[in-house]
Amino acid sequence: MSRQFLQQRMTEEEPSINLTPLIDVVFVILIMFIVIAPLLEMEKIELAQASPAAQEISNVTQKSPIAIEVRNDNVIRLNQTTIPLDQLLARLKELKKIYPTAKPQLFHDKKAFFGTYQEIKTALEIAGFEEMDLILKPS
Repeated sequence: MSRQFLQQRMTEEEPSINLTPLIDVVFVILIMFIVIAPLLEMEKIELAQASPAAQEISNVTQKSPIAIEVRNDNVIRLNQTTIPLDQLLARLKELKKIYPTAKPQLFHDKKAFFGTYQEIKTALEIAGFEEMDLILKPS
């Protein structure tokens, strides 16, 4: 009887799950993502709309002795004086010596280029400023 039991047990196969098709499908999907991802381009980032309560334009209460304004045509004004971008760094270094603890305020127009902001931010960092206030103008 025990011999018959062993033969019966050997003829019955234990249930198993074949994972090969699942792994194949995962690899195909992974390869598709690898191929498609470089083709996707982000041209711009859409920001969420502000709530009606937040749309009120707040006045800047703290005045800084260093005010940089970027207009919609990318003209840069430093303390109400138009200044070329290539002279901005030297002038900011001078102002850092005069006002070592000041936090510059950058008033940036919504229609101005992001590259202009990046150049000003880099100039501020090189001049030694660790912080700045960024005020976006909605025009």
